[in-house]
Amino acid sequence: MGVELKGKVAIVTGAGRGIGRAIALALAESGARVALAARSEGEIRSVADEIRGKHGDALAIAADLSRDEEIERLVKQTTKEWGPVDILVNNAGWGKTATVADSRVEDWDRTLQINLRAPMVLTRLVLPGMMAKKSGAVINIGSISSKAGTANTSAYSASKFGILGFTQSLFEEVREYGIKVSILLPGFVDTPLIPLNKRLDRSRMIQPRDIAQAVLFVLSTPLNSCPVEMTIRPQQTPYR
Repeated sequence: MGVELKGKVAIVTGAGRGIGRAIALALAESGARVALAARSEGEIRSVADEIRGKHGDALAIAADLSRDEEIERLVKQTTKEWGPVDILVNNAGWGKTATVADSRVEDWDRTLQINLRAPMVLTRLVLPGMMAKKSGAVINIGSISSKAGTANTSAYSASKFGILGFTQSLFEEVREYGIKVSILLPGFVDTPLIPLNKRLDRSRMIQPRDIAQAVLFVLSTPLNSCPVEMTIRPQQTPYR
């Protein structure tokens, strides 16, 4: 997917591994300057080194997205280095499986903080710059769980339903400013979040690079159109 992003400033959360890493690498290869955010500093430093090794620009900014002050520091450090943010990819996610009866409220709180509240706060911080320039993109990584809840994932599903609603509302608010707002809804992506299972053929699962290509597709669409919602499913069932 060819898209020219030279001079654009991007923030990618959860950028140390999996989908976030693939998105960060794809944006950098297209010319964007990429701020990589995650709690695990070692992982994002490794991705930043990989980008710089290919003559790209990257910042590794360790941040706990459950803390507002760290979200604010992420944006301030990025804008101080490169200027206003052009592309925000809210990818970081967290969740634990448990029935409602067996869940811990503190796990619910963290799931909602990382998966829903942090993207909302981050978006609020970068929007003024995008609105002033009348351009930009906010891309949220949702899930097929944004459309259908499953047993033992109540808080995760609630957070993903929430980010879908946030995306739809945000698009209506900023569409006249030329800002693209989109949510990707993948299922069965081959990341460590899906544990090993003898019945699961991982070669048939969606790969992180496929989601990165979808991000580039959103950014490549003409100014007069926006794919607000994109569901991405495996072509073949991954179950044997």
